[in-house]
Amino acid sequence: MEPKDSAAGKGITRRDFVRGAAFTAAAFTIVPRHVLGRGFIAPSDKLNVAAIGIGGMGKNNIAALAPTENIVALCDIDEVYAAKVFDLYPNAKRYKDYRRMLETQKDIDGVIIATPDHQHALQAMTAMKLGKHVYVQKPLAYTVHESRELAKLAKANPKVVTQMGNQGHSSDDARLINEWIADGAIGKVSEVHVWTNRPVWPQGIPAPTDNPPVPASLDWDLFLGPAPGRAYHPAYTPFKWRGWVDYGQGALGDMGAHLIDHVNWSLKLGYPASVEASSTPFNKESYPTASIVTYTFPARGKMSAVTMTWYDGGLLPPKPEELGTEPVDKGGGALYIGDKGKLMHGTYGAKPRLLPQSRMDAYKQPAPTIARVGMSHERNWAEASKGNGKATCPFEYAGPLNETMLLGVVALRAPGQKLLWDGPNMKFTNAPEVNPFLTREYRQGWTLL
Repeated sequence: MEPKDSAAGKGITRRDFVRGAAFTAAAFTIVPRHVLGRGFIAPSDKLNVAAIGIGGMGKNNIAALAPTENIVALCDIDEVYAAKVFDLYPNAKRYKDYRRMLETQKDIDGVIIATPDHQHALQAMTAMKLGKHVYVQKPLAYTVHESRELAKLAKANPKVVTQMGNQGHSSDDARLINEWIADGAIGKVSEVHVWTNRPVWPQGIPAPTDNPPVPASLDWDLFLGPAPGRAYHPAYTPFKWRGWVDYGQGALGDMGAHLIDHVNWSLKLGYPASVEASSTPFNKESYPTASIVTYTFPARGKMSAVTMTWYDGGLLPPKPEELGTEPVDKGGGALYIGDKGKLMHGTYGAKPRLLPQSRMDAYKQPAPTIARVGMSHERNWAEASKGNGKATCPFEYAGPLNETMLLGVVALRAPGQKLLWDGPNMKFTNAPEVNPFLTREYRQGWTLL
């Protein structure tokens, strides 16, 4: 087993080791069994998977793949926080620096990325440019610009299989929502309300001023990555990073991929025309404890113009009268309002139903038109990487969805102002002062390739 990589790779820049890598079709080829003949155990039978960020959600992604794939490399910046996961896979090589892992270990076919939001795009782009398939936890990227660049790279390199980790996208319920909307179950939809109980981590707080020592097990410089330099504090990591502007994208960046996803997919939303946000106080260090974001989308073919409103921090939409005495699920959900009825589902698109219940009872379900996945979101990605079917949430879809989510986060910078969005040119036309937040500056040595 390779020694734990604590300091190795510290002087390596991402450009150094990616420069010169052969970005050819050969780099992506995994030969299916049928090409090689019966009885031959092809490399496609098992994917060699590496994972970056394994102490949190990453351990679940790995567990979903371990029964069918080879877990060959694990990378985490905190060897104590990730110790139990490292120990579960003793044959996997261990690293702290993902650059070192991708530079030195040549048997990796695909990479799981489950790190803080500010690291996603750089890690994914590095892996993709080395010919690795990538599964990236939501949100896909930290900025609108990064979302667009990852979608562009994926489109240009279709043999690299990509997937964003919003697992509800592979569910049967997600397909029901699409089929019901397409069937006209509630008519033309003009209004949608989406809500979540997040944040369930600290937000709306000032940055700490004390300066405790960095734990010996943690590589703080690697945690910062492309983010601005600042002193370590346990208020930032683990898990609590999501509420800090430098590292996460708050409640909307976290849960929009699980809730807005189904609205975006079934209603074919495309670019919004405008976005407007209001919130509790925002100190620009930590996201507000609660916010409301309203998007407008123009008419799309036969589909009506749509207003979509997002609520977080315990805020809820108006209760539909069809619920009667039943309360709105405070955990999260979405409510679609059409000219012939209403549709409601939970987080991840779970348990969709028509309102009122009498309408649901009388509804004649359409024949399925969207193939069911029949496996986990992670397995779907792995099988697609081996040439068996397609990934359900590739970056070409996930990129625009992520843009929509992050536009709401950017709108917090101009509270109460209706920002007009020019999607093709990636800018707000009436608020140029907000446009810099569509991208970001990267710390020296950490830039998009």
